[in-house]
Amino acid sequence: MSDESRDFHRPVRRPAELFDRRFAANDPAEVSRVAHSTAAALLNRVRADPNSAIVDRLIAFTDEHGIDDIAELWSRSPSRTLPGALWRLYLVQRMIHDDPHTAALLYERGRVEISSADPVVAGAPSPAGPAELVALVDEILRGLFQGDFAIALERAAAFCRVQASGATHLADDYEVTEPERASALTKRALRLSTYASDLAACARLWRMESLS
Repeated sequence: MSDESRDFHRPVRRPAELFDRRFAANDPAEVSRVAHSTAAALLNRVRADPNSAIVDRLIAFTDEHGIDDIAELWSRSPSRTLPGALWRLYLVQRMIHDDPHTAALLYERGRVEISSADPVVAGAPSPAGPAELVALVDEILRGLFQGDFAIALERAAAFCRVQASGATHLADDYEVTEPERASALTKRALRLSTYASDLAACARLWRMESLS
């Protein structure tokens, strides 16, 4: 499990050691090959026949089984690759589903504070409550399989930037009275900002037919 996934992750239910044994993790090239091939196969299969029921089941799968069961392969991939992008998108989805109230608080604060068009690009209603945030992140994931993949990545990047803005400003609010909470929010803001940069880069690579 990569360190960057620890902030936005359920408890691990499939030990990494099992993954190592099954996919010969002592051979990084083999791990990379399997991660890339499974990500491409999943994406190509669903996009070739974007049946709504299949897409809905795929998106709901993480609700029922957690990220490890579907994306353990992708967690070790470089951030600006197809499996790396899918891993980060599912982590963001898990973060929203696990704690939609905090997500809504961060998003609304970020929407008010941010000076860019990111709230418009992300597409959340204003104001956005917990239910709206859950619906939005699922809609963004649905766009990976049924719409323009690059646009879905750009929406996810914009969403992360708004959340990062909210986390940064809330961290400032708590810095004096609750320094530990401020530190946690700052860490989340940094992680979200990194995800935003990676997802935006993946969108550009996809448009150049270079994301693999």
